[in-house]
Amino acid sequence: MESNPQQERQQAHALLDLLPAAKVGAVRGLPEVMIDEDDEELSEEDHAAIQAGLASLDKGRSVPMETVLADFGLTTAEFEKMCESSSPEKR
Repeated sequence: MESNPQQERQQAHALLDLLPAAKVGAVRGLPEVMIDEDDEELSEEDHAAIQAGLASLDKGRSVPMETVLADFGLTTAEFEKMCESSSPEKR
């Protein structure tokens, strides 16, 4: 079955329309990054950072949740509030 780009675009729009306002910001940056025409090559420093991260994962280490949330501009309290408001029990 062949992919239909127009249909996929419509489905993506429909899914975005279903997201609660509080979650839209979490996905807004992805298309921006995907269409950015200033794709630059990774520097040696970038490659080293990626390798260090992969090595850390191989050793069972992870990134604290607070750090991940901060990358999205969220605090733990904001994230917990989002989870509570989207909980099936709260609907």
